[in-house]
Amino acid sequence: MPFDRLVRAVDAWAGSRGRSDVFAQIGPSEYRPEHIEHVQFLEPEEFRGRVEGASVLVAHAGMGSILTALEAGKPILVMPRRGDLHETRNDHQVATAERFGQRGAVAVAMDENELAGRLDELGSVEAGAKIGPYGSPELIDAIKGYING
Repeated sequence: MPFDRLVRAVDAWAGSRGRSDVFAQIGPSEYRPEHIEHVQFLEPEEFRGRVEGASVLVAHAGMGSILTALEAGKPILVMPRRGDLHETRNDHQVATAERFGQRGAVAVAMDENELAGRLDELGSVEAGAKIGPYGSPELIDAIKGYING
């Protein structure tokens, strides 16, 4: 789904700060950035390379984005999509951003106005605890126990 509000806000911030080091995968966004390098979609291998080379990730508050950052040990600043703006079907990303923000695993900007200030603080954004690509043995055992009855 497009997230023009985030793309537009990052593009405006980069233009106002003279930043030429910002790259974005914008998906099916109708907005075309003027100040940041961008593509609609990356192949998985190129995406992984971009993540590894990034100093900070900025994304919607989807679990895939958050898990990608935590697995790579990269700081992430998230801005949730909102149901009332028809960016998603409900406010599950608002709840995700609030919960992960409270745990200190991600930096959060709840809207585009807050995002600009948080982008200015990117140097102080720290990565959450790095995670592995699989669930913990305890979680896997608990799921096996549930499945096996």
